[in-house]
Amino acid sequence: MAISEAIERAASDEGTKYSLGSVLNHVLLHQTIVGQEAVIQMEKAGDFPDIVIAPFGGGSNFAGLSFPFLRFNLEEGKKVRCIASEPSSCPKLTRGVFRYDFGDTVGMTPLLPMYTLGHNFVPAPIHAGGLRYHGAGVVVSQLLRDKLIEARAHDQLEVFDAGVKFARAEGIIPAPEASHAIATVVQEVERCKREGKSETILFNLCGHGNFDMKAYEDYFAGKLQKHEITQADIEASLAQLDTPVI
Repeated sequence: MAISEAIERAASDEGTKYSLGSVLNHVLLHQTIVGQEAVIQMEKAGDFPDIVIAPFGGGSNFAGLSFPFLRFNLEEGKKVRCIASEPSSCPKLTRGVFRYDFGDTVGMTPLLPMYTLGHNFVPAPIHAGGLRYHGAGVVVSQLLRDKLIEARAHDQLEVFDAGVKFARAEGIIPAPEASHAIATVVQEVERCKREGKSETILFNLCGHGNFDMKAYEDYFAGKLQKHEITQADIEASLAQLDTPVI
């Protein structure tokens, strides 16, 4: 909705131009400064990640951290798993379809080949910030289609449980958006324990939860819900699309 309103504002004023600040390829590449710095940080630490994890809304966060590490998969003897973490109530990567769609709800952006739930999709009122976006960036979508990256979906209660675990262990209260990545980290750590493996996991703690205390309060009070989405809901949203099928 914010994207649509910004475009509407720009379209109504000849002196105003609008550049989409998320999802599009140039934004994903711009954000890779995060991953490039992380590569150097890992080198200074004398280590290298086996797994790179980041929360996923439209792709800027995930692409920014993971893209610089994907190139290492072209080198002999190195394999980095890159996992995008999204809400199970807005699962464009794990349950969406790959087809042309708009980046905004009104349909004013160029058509983009992406994994999408449909630009008319209305997500549940979960605490996930930008992760409630209906589609995925073009490059990320193609990488997933080519099975070069992975995607994982988590429900809201699982996300807050992971956030609380992290806060108690590290003394940092993570934002719900960042806690989606932490939920995936928890799953991968538990897998490593079961398999008796020691792996290095790099994830993006992209925001603190100091302004999300009411959400944590509701979680402890048992007021938050999982908000699982049915396949019928997804199909109903996709049925409204009249954009080209790939």
